[in-house]
Amino acid sequence: MIDATFFSKWQSDCPNRHKNVAEGIALVEKMLTFVVAKCKHPKLQTKTHKMKTGLILATIAVVATLSCTPQKSSRWSAERANKWYAEREWPSGCDYIPSTAINQIEMWQTATFDPQTIDRELAVAELLGFNTMRVYLSSVVWSIEPEGLKTNMNRFLEIACSHGITPLFVLFDDCWNPESAYGQQPAPRKGIHNSGWVRDPSDSVRQDTTAMFAALEPYVKDILTSFANDERILLWDLYNEPGNSGYGARSLPLLRRTFEWAREVNPSQPLTAGVWYFECPELNLFQLENSDIISYHCYSRKDVHNVWIKMLQLYGRPLICTEYMARTRESTFKEILPLLESNNVGAINWGFVKGKTNTIFAWGTPMPDKDEPEVWFHDIIRPDGTPFDQAETDLIKTTNSRHRQ
Repeated sequence: MIDATFFSKWQSDCPNRHKNVAEGIALVEKMLTFVVAKCKHPKLQTKTHKMKTGLILATIAVVATLSCTPQKSSRWSAERANKWYAEREWPSGCDYIPSTAINQIEMWQTATFDPQTIDRELAVAELLGFNTMRVYLSSVVWSIEPEGLKTNMNRFLEIACSHGITPLFVLFDDCWNPESAYGQQPAPRKGIHNSGWVRDPSDSVRQDTTAMFAALEPYVKDILTSFANDERILLWDLYNEPGNSGYGARSLPLLRRTFEWAREVNPSQPLTAGVWYFECPELNLFQLENSDIISYHCYSRKDVHNVWIKMLQLYGRPLICTEYMARTRESTFKEILPLLESNNVGAINWGFVKGKTNTIFAWGTPMPDKDEPEVWFHDIIRPDGTPFDQAETDLIKTTNSRHRQ
């Protein structure tokens, strides 16, 4: 049986023992034994699922082995990253967009920026003891009104700070609708998860990478330079789920450039880009080898999520789960929040307030005839501040209270 001692020993011996990829692959059988022993769900006993799990673990083993090589000086050392994490309260919060916005553009463009709603909703977050929020920016808004976006970001930070919340910002995103435009945004489609969320950059922008890089480099550098020493910001999550929407490794050039641009600015806050799937080793390797803080997304049940934690802890860097909690997939606060807390993994769930994004509905399960599902997929409270599940908010508040100074 492989236990915590095994993982601890692998991590501590890594600089001296793991000289090549072959040694990492040799550990896959032991890891797979660990997975099957820990994950009791019958699905894990099927041959197909074992093979898929083995592929995932093999990828992680390769990446973890390669992580033992010397790092570029621009990346934070593990010592610096761990010191930074230890000096802060345990991060706990949500992926946040105000209930009045359907997407990133509607949140940030000046015509629809809604500080009153943000203030009201973050006041509820404060009552629950949350101390961070993960918030998506918009290169589309910056391209039209760069000073307006920064003004609105500053106002958002003022509001968040007044409620004891230190957010992290996301610059790019590969998820949902392929095209976007500044101005009036579409109305929500009833019962459809994230019916108006947009990729950033749009698919059409990606067709000419030379022009895309020329347009996006000033955006990244302007935002990071303007807030490079702002203590109200926790960290920069440079790229959400690179490779999603079928892009795969085609997202790697923009991911690579974004890290290069960010390193040139050298902000005081750490950089990250969360791993979320393992079908593209090139992306996984780059994300894990270049992030100061290791972040990840996991919507799996507790036993599988625990394996993700054990694998990623091998890097010896702080971990923050920047997306979890999908009730109908058995990723619940009751099961996952204590797991994250006990492993000192930052906990950021999707999302916070029922609103125009319609993320109370599950992805891939449209319900066009319903105002809301019996069991919400994501989100915690209604726009009036009342909870979907009082037991959940009691657990959140009690858990967070143990870490607030």
